[in-house]
Amino acid sequence: MSKEIVLNDSIKFGNNNPFVLLAGPCMLENEDLVLRTAEKLKEVTTKLNVPFVFKGSFDKANRSSIYSHRGPGLDAGLQLLAKVKQEFDLPVVSDIHEPNQAEAAGQVLDIIQIPAFLCRQTDLLVAAAKSNKIINVKKGQFLAPWDMGNVVTKLRESGNEKILLTERGTTFGYNNLVVDMRSLLIMRELGVPVVFDATHSVQIPGGNGTSTGGKSEFVPYLSRAATAVGIDSLFMEVHPNPEQALSDGPNMLQLNQLEEVLKPIIEIDGLVKQL
Repeated sequence: MSKEIVLNDSIKFGNNNPFVLLAGPCMLENEDLVLRTAEKLKEVTTKLNVPFVFKGSFDKANRSSIYSHRGPGLDAGLQLLAKVKQEFDLPVVSDIHEPNQAEAAGQVLDIIQIPAFLCRQTDLLVAAAKSNKIINVKKGQFLAPWDMGNVVTKLRESGNEKILLTERGTTFGYNNLVVDMRSLLIMRELGVPVVFDATHSVQIPGGNGTSTGGKSEFVPYLSRAATAVGIDSLFMEVHPNPEQALSDGPNMLQLNQLEEVLKPIIEIDGLVKQL
């Protein structure tokens, strides 16, 4: 059992609550795609009674190539996420890459996410903590799960106890990741709810030369396995047409597959937590 973190009356992380789904496209590509995806996600999660937070990145600052798409940027991206909140009555999560983005992001986002490559950046963590929002930190591909204790301490010492930690795979040789399911238990022992990032865990970093590859066919299997171990939240990037996505297409889940993928996960979550 992990500490309970309350976002609103219907979304609570930890303490054996049902898992919360964090889902949306990797990048906020354009308004039409974002709104269509948010509408479909709300339809599916409402039907299945799954607590849901919409995810979309306004800037992909760590792309493999300098020529890759990065997204609409801070101001336009936050405006679009604010529109999602207003039109669909959904909380939203996105990532920040620089300390000076935290204040503006905190005015719109319900959860501020710290990318894996930046999880040890003290100034970024401190700035995010001061927003007083829920902070979701992705464990670096280069870190052991117990090393995330230092990250938790940085956030707590900065005055924020609303912390989530995400497992998203560990570097395994070149251009490959593996998931050590023990990480979920080890990070939960730090006293925080844990998230499993199902789609980034199947990435093949740099596998396509100037972009990242991936094996999205493994997403359902790893999701079920992590849920059986015990998670407080499930992170998935989804897209209406992953083959045409501007970022992370090879590891994203097809939007119209989500409902069937979630059904057994819901059952497993209920069995594990005796819901």
